[in-house]
Amino acid sequence: MAKRANGTGRSPNRRPSDTRDRLFRQQTIRRPTAISGVGIHTGRETNLRILPAPPGAGICFRRTDAGNVEVPADLRSVSSLELATTLGRDDVTVSTVEHLLAAVYILGIDNLVVEMDGPEVPILDGSAMPYLLLLQAAGVRPQNANRQILAITSVIEIDRGDKWLRASPYPGLRLDYTIDFEACAVGRQRLQIDVDTRSFERGLAPARTFCRQMDVEQMQRAGLGLGGSVDNCIVFDEHGAVNTDLRFADEPVRHKALDAVGDFTLLGAPIWGHFEVLRGGHQLHYELLRELVANPRYWTWMRGDELPPPADRPLESEQPTTWLPGFAAS
Repeated sequence: MAKRANGTGRSPNRRPSDTRDRLFRQQTIRRPTAISGVGIHTGRETNLRILPAPPGAGICFRRTDAGNVEVPADLRSVSSLELATTLGRDDVTVSTVEHLLAAVYILGIDNLVVEMDGPEVPILDGSAMPYLLLLQAAGVRPQNANRQILAITSVIEIDRGDKWLRASPYPGLRLDYTIDFEACAVGRQRLQIDVDTRSFERGLAPARTFCRQMDVEQMQRAGLGLGGSVDNCIVFDEHGAVNTDLRFADEPVRHKALDAVGDFTLLGAPIWGHFEVLRGGHQLHYELLRELVANPRYWTWMRGDELPPPADRPLESEQPTTWLPGFAAS
């Protein structure tokens, strides 16, 4: 159960660096683009074709090898959170969507069709950087439709004993993420970051997925990690990374923060809040998002053209009558 704490958190005293246009207008890509690669868990080669979509369409995956079944990128589609975020509709699934979705989120892309001829989004180099560069090259264009921001207004916490996630009001997206892997050299790492386009590109997008050496054989026995290699995954033992040099001294926690951004995309709207996470992962991210959807008293909608100026004042907006994409109004 979520726990509501006293207080409303810090009042905003700064604004994220993204422009107002990107905040309050829906966007899609200017031109189609494509990329191919192997899935880290299935080991299968998959071809992606990414297409513009009309206003209000949201993000949708289309399995061209499975009768063109479309799987919306929203919380109702989540079918598995084991080692990656997997979406599904009927018997058709799309797995490891988080790196692509993180790039989509940070570029402010609201509407997109991702065609794919396999069950898993390619892992590429294990980070979000290839997807970020791909979408930047395709271009991003505004659409003639308003967007709204889901702004946290009261503290909400998901507590699972040795792991927890707390969200509080903040005028932008701020992550305070801590991981703790005692059985290998990753150890305890903490990252505090205001997430905007620049900080994401420099500090989160290049961070690659990782695992412990002790987990590799176990994953492969379970039919996972079949496409993992020195080119797309960092493997740690008790002494350090065994297969590659690190891009950051704290690359693992940066990758966990990257995963969180990708998972937040499943809300179907940008989110403003300060998120403090201890030993988080896809499951904890999902539980928080579901709790937010079920409890609108913790947040409000904000239209981009109603955002407060860069001054020390509380978040204010009018509660609209619309609901999250894919969810009926209660």
